[in-house]
Amino acid sequence: MFARDLAAAGGRCVKQPTGHLVFYRSDGRRFLATDPEGNPLHECEWGTDAIGNVVLCRARVRLDWDCWVGLKPASLVNETSLNLTSKRGWQLLKADDLRAMAAQALRVTIEDVRFFYRDEDLRIEPTGRATIRQRKDALYVLQDGGFEQARFMACMGAMNWSSLDFLPVVELFKSLLPGTGSAVFELIRGLYDDQNEGKPSARPLRYRGIPPYPSEAAFRLFSNFFTPQAPERNDPFTIFMNRERSGQVIWLPAATMPVRYFDQRAGACFTIQDNKLYKVTVASDPSGLSYASQQGRRFVPYDRSAEVVGEQVILKNRDRETTLAAPLLQGNLRETGGPVAMSPVDWRSVFVQGVPTILPAEAYGAVLLYPEDGSEIGEYSAQPFVADYIQDIGEQDREIGTVLSRAEHVFIENGDAVVATCITFDRVRDYTVLVRRPAYAQKQAQQLWSVCAELQRWDWLSHIRFVSDGETCNQGAQGSYDLVYHWVPYDSADISSSLDNRMKMISQLLRTGGHAFVIGPAQLGPQGLSKGLHICWEELVEQLPTFRMHRTILPQARLRAGLTLFHMKKV
Repeated sequence: MFARDLAAAGGRCVKQPTGHLVFYRSDGRRFLATDPEGNPLHECEWGTDAIGNVVLCRARVRLDWDCWVGLKPASLVNETSLNLTSKRGWQLLKADDLRAMAAQALRVTIEDVRFFYRDEDLRIEPTGRATIRQRKDALYVLQDGGFEQARFMACMGAMNWSSLDFLPVVELFKSLLPGTGSAVFELIRGLYDDQNEGKPSARPLRYRGIPPYPSEAAFRLFSNFFTPQAPERNDPFTIFMNRERSGQVIWLPAATMPVRYFDQRAGACFTIQDNKLYKVTVASDPSGLSYASQQGRRFVPYDRSAEVVGEQVILKNRDRETTLAAPLLQGNLRETGGPVAMSPVDWRSVFVQGVPTILPAEAYGAVLLYPEDGSEIGEYSAQPFVADYIQDIGEQDREIGTVLSRAEHVFIENGDAVVATCITFDRVRDYTVLVRRPAYAQKQAQQLWSVCAELQRWDWLSHIRFVSDGETCNQGAQGSYDLVYHWVPYDSADISSSLDNRMKMISQLLRTGGHAFVIGPAQLGPQGLSKGLHICWEELVEQLPTFRMHRTILPQARLRAGLTLFHMKKV
């Protein structure tokens, strides 16, 4: 019935060689793509702008674990004002002059600047004041699958979705929910194919960004859907990773790309590429991790492998196996079975009392989100500004570097979103982590496993302890720590007695001469002094360069008033 109604309205449905379905409006714009069973992959809502051009109003993409992410083109707009009157001949300045100044300051080409700054985005008033508007496409977490309760997640350069002409890299990429990048590029590649259908050759694309943010992860993502070509037969990856040359790499459509199949009975999503199983995601998995193909790997990430044996898919989680029937995939896959090595250490082993109970949605959704407006940034989302800063000054400041490198026993409390950043990977140290938010802590444990796997230093992982009981971890620990990281919970930051007890506890944990980085309200300083903690220095978090960098992306960003980083020493 739907197909008849669609045809009657001038639309059409196209069945792809993989069995996937794409539904088009009468004007040839896709509005829905599904897998062969009709499970939606992405949806597009089209409209017209003020001059009658067809534009993408919004879209939503489905993630492997059944969450939806929304896309709103050009919905994030930042304005900057400049006073040009001090510049000689400012009365003669035009839009291209502003573009040239921006290109010089950002070390990009003026062609790149034109992609993102239209004439209507650059306005010079007779008074000499210039207003520059920067438009960005925004990505949102759709909590109930719709836009009614959308939460801002990330952004990227505004694209011409009606005629794609470049490839973007997401800003705030660490805030992306698992699978967002692939799902968005699945949409991008679909629209790109639609727009190039019937043409003698496909339109070459380049990566563009203001400023450019090339990364290894971006290159891998692009390469799943497009094939890179570098000038003069140079290595595309090397050219791409050079910020000043990343735009020289040309991207053409890949012959094969990831294809997804949802199985509602198994509650799983299978990703296939080149007739081989690429990964399997089970929505009900409390680890928030997918199962990956073992081909070409020494160790499968987190010891979670997926292999095809006959007409079944075998999921292995170290010593545990789950068998899934995959009737949808029969005839589409080559067998991938074979021995796979298991890493010496389970990532879950860092949890002394076992991994806490975590709901699957919380596990997959354990990312840090930031408001797009002036709303206060949440407690855990504020933690990276401090942890990244301490890591940076540890590399730049000899005194702080010495504090970090000499520490043998380290205690981390309420830093569940940044544990991996607080750990120095240069030798064996003992770390004790008091967990407050298990979903974030689990994500950090997985990140620690990844670092140790890359360095092949499994012994370091065995010296990291995650505990959930403060009394247990404090028993016999008085005066035993060289370094303490302590984030004061927001819900106790205004209670004087609570702050007093916290400073007393920190003083008791530290050995004489030990150091602490404490993050909380300004009144912590006097209370620390009363407990024998000398204030080496203090800094408002909003003044840290890491937060100022964040404001270049979201200018209205706001932290809790008075949030302060203290460097203390027990005397």
